[in-house]
Amino acid sequence: MNLFKERLERSIASLVQWVEANDYKAYDPGDGNLSFLTVFTFKNLLLERILQQSVYRAPFNVRPLYGIKPHTSTKGMGYMAWGYLKMHKLTGESRYRDRAVFCLDWLDRHKAPRYSYYCWGNHFPFSTRSGKIPAFEPTIVWSSLIGQAFVEAYETLGNKRHLEIAASICDWITTLSREKTACGVCLSYVAFKQSSIHNSNMLGAALLARVGALRNDTEFLELAREAMVYSCARQRPDGSWFYGEEPKYHWIDNFHTGYNLDCLKRYRDYTADSQFDDCIRRGLEYFKAHFFEQNGRPKYYHNQTFPIDIQCAAQAIDTLTFFSDEDSATLDMAQKVADWTIDHMQAKDGHFYYRDLGWAVNRTPMLHWGQGTMFKALAHLLTKLAPRQVESASLVGATN
Repeated sequence: MNLFKERLERSIASLVQWVEANDYKAYDPGDGNLSFLTVFTFKNLLLERILQQSVYRAPFNVRPLYGIKPHTSTKGMGYMAWGYLKMHKLTGESRYRDRAVFCLDWLDRHKAPRYSYYCWGNHFPFSTRSGKIPAFEPTIVWSSLIGQAFVEAYETLGNKRHLEIAASICDWITTLSREKTACGVCLSYVAFKQSSIHNSNMLGAALLARVGALRNDTEFLELAREAMVYSCARQRPDGSWFYGEEPKYHWIDNFHTGYNLDCLKRYRDYTADSQFDDCIRRGLEYFKAHFFEQNGRPKYYHNQTFPIDIQCAAQAIDTLTFFSDEDSATLDMAQKVADWTIDHMQAKDGHFYYRDLGWAVNRTPMLHWGQGTMFKALAHLLTKLAPRQVESASLVGATN
């Protein structure tokens, strides 16, 4: 085994040990309104945004000063489950299977309380320029990514319950409002209003396609295609996507571009629909050309390096690894990004730092934003570098 794979294994082991020792609790970039100071915002959106941003953008972890305690993230548990499943498929070790099931069972018990379908969001209010998402209000982003973990579990462990939960998420997605246009439909980011964002639209479509293909559900498959038509029709000539089409969303960043590419590839892989191949090709070329420095350091924006964000690093490793079957250059790039990130953003105790601002490093441990996403990405990369997978049926017996 080469030195890089050994280093990767040590990094993963150290990270998992940190997460488990901390009982799957850490922080979230947007958790500022869990502070006791929230009472002084008087439910005013501007004041809530100021409080949230004062935590979000601080160069060090101010949360203990604000009374914010470590907590468990739904998306973080989804990513941890996904990473455990990949490690189980690679090694066959039952401890990874058991940990994956633990995370999935936790998610089963902690779905959004006001909905009959399975869906998830934050357990704190999140205030942005586009408005406020109340606590426990599900988003298509959280729900779709968690749904992918449940489908991965079904395909790895054979438990039909996991596919049923993923199908329930898809049923919830079909209830969301849609922006209907001459070129496709855009699935809403949230249920309580129409919010058209490319990555969330494609994340929903990718899950619909994957579950639709497994269940031969034509409604899921057709809606997935229409959603992809919307976002691909609005891909820019250079291969990039704005975050959203409204002028206030006209930025281009690393990890949302990675989401878009992953989703298009998943859609194509599960439906065998090749109509978006040129969009994938142009998008991948743009991604490779604009978001990385020569030494592997991931940039945040297409035209700006800082802040160096752990989510950009994690998603870059994951996306580059995902495309390595069809573009051999991306596996080397994934290794280079992983090597740089382990060097510069992993603490001695195993957790990954949140951000490097250029003039200061914010070492705050986040659960989904850094620990969960990095675990899944590094586990994914390791499976590509050490393909010792065996059929899931030989790992565990299928359950009904």
